[in-house]
Amino acid sequence: MDHRDFLEALHGDAAGLLAAARDAGPAAPVPACPGWNVSDLTFHIGEVHHFWGTVVAERLADPELAAEPPRPATDEAVMAFAEDNARRLEVVLTATDPATPVWTWSTQHDVAFVARRMAHETAVHRYDAERAAGREWRIDPPFASDGVDEFLFHFLMWVAPEAAPLDGSVHLHCTDVDGEWLVSTDADGTDLVTREHAKGDAAVRGAAHDLLMALWRRQPLDTVEVIGDRSVAERLIARTRLE
Repeated sequence: MDHRDFLEALHGDAAGLLAAARDAGPAAPVPACPGWNVSDLTFHIGEVHHFWGTVVAERLADPELAAEPPRPATDEAVMAFAEDNARRLEVVLTATDPATPVWTWSTQHDVAFVARRMAHETAVHRYDAERAAGREWRIDPPFASDGVDEFLFHFLMWVAPEAAPLDGSVHLHCTDVDGEWLVSTDADGTDLVTREHAKGDAAVRGAAHDLLMALWRRQPLDTVEVIGDRSVAERLIARTRLE
């Protein structure tokens, strides 16, 4: 997938997320985010879009320079805030060369990272909003496969304090589109990810959407096929600190 693909996904899923939020209603609970209602989710995505739109528009090298916006006082104003910031983010990402250097929390410090990250952030939260509205919605397989890739290469570094060592290897395999990865550890216990067909202590197979949702802990591991040592697969799923 390229920069244009990510911008198109962001455009469609931002609109879909907000439509689902309207249908669900601001007080509806969000199953994947305990303690949140739809208005909380809507403010969150608006806040995230505001932050990254500011990073890109102002070419920030320090995230502390991005002012934190206050939460609007009413649910209607929260929705308008999210709509405005989705539009702003799309505009600045479209107008900016993806190679432009900016601050990011990852090892990739450019606008291309931001576009990809925001496309996937918005898609996962659209899934949350659709579920809150009582609907089933699935991410397109090629985009979901890219989401698995992004998760493995950019989020496994965020190990939860209580996480057990992986103590094994896991082969992940999309069954509906290209996408295979091996997650293992080096001698120091650092996670290693490679894109390859290889045998692991556990194999986790499924549609790209289901693999992605399992990694983001939106769906249980039982929604995909696990072969071999299930405990290693369970440790992988529980390993990342999700905030």
